[in-house]
Amino acid sequence: MNVSGRIFDIQRYSIHDGAGIRTIIFLKGCALRCRWCCNPESQSFEIEPMMVQGRRKIMGRDITVMEVMQTVKRDMPYYSRSEGGLTLSGGECLLQPEFARALLKAAKDIGINTAIESMGFASYETIEGILPYLDTYLMDIKHMNPQKHALFTGKENTLMLENARKIAASGLTQLIIRVPVVPGFNETPEEIRAIAEFAASLPGVEQIHLLPYHSYGRGKYEGLGREYPMGDTEPPSFEHMQRLKETVELHTRLYCQIGG
Repeated sequence: MNVSGRIFDIQRYSIHDGAGIRTIIFLKGCALRCRWCCNPESQSFEIEPMMVQGRRKIMGRDITVMEVMQTVKRDMPYYSRSEGGLTLSGGECLLQPEFARALLKAAKDIGINTAIESMGFASYETIEGILPYLDTYLMDIKHMNPQKHALFTGKENTLMLENARKIAASGLTQLIIRVPVVPGFNETPEEIRAIAEFAASLPGVEQIHLLPYHSYGRGKYEGLGREYPMGDTEPPSFEHMQRLKETVELHTRLYCQIGG
């Protein structure tokens, strides 16, 4: 309970990152630099200032597992009624492995459902250490082509795909594949179909979530004094997302959901 880590937000009453009503802990630090990232304040592990609605706000603070759990425990009645729980997000929460593992274990010790939202950019040894305390792994798979993945995120995807195979083969957690649908990057039916067919090849995987790109994070880049990488890119239309959903369901056995 005295293990400490660095977070930049705790969001209560979320319904988009795992089953039921959840408390999301956003950990600082990420190895990727996705052009569409809506939480640019998560990317650096360093504590940094950001202008928010005209006021200077410090993004990042060090906190212990005990302090986090004091907030999490307040919502236990909501978890039990909705089958919700605790979700770790980021950034990439696996870049703080000891802290992530301690948080998940503390939740499981008092019967709270656990989930992480992660791209799997870590050694499998790190992932293996958290699996006994993890109910659901919401894993981002962004593209099947390693070169295009690297061009838009800064890293190729070989490690993530291999980890997805190992996590699925372990049978230790529910694995759900999530795909950010980004215009100019992976929005074609062929690209989404390739990801869906990979997901369908993973033992035990039954769901894939298509998450449409949005520009809600634009103001955060301005607050950090950075240029928004996606410029004036428009979100995919509802009709286009529906066509992609139909593509997934036509070519795989997966249940496809638009949104979290």
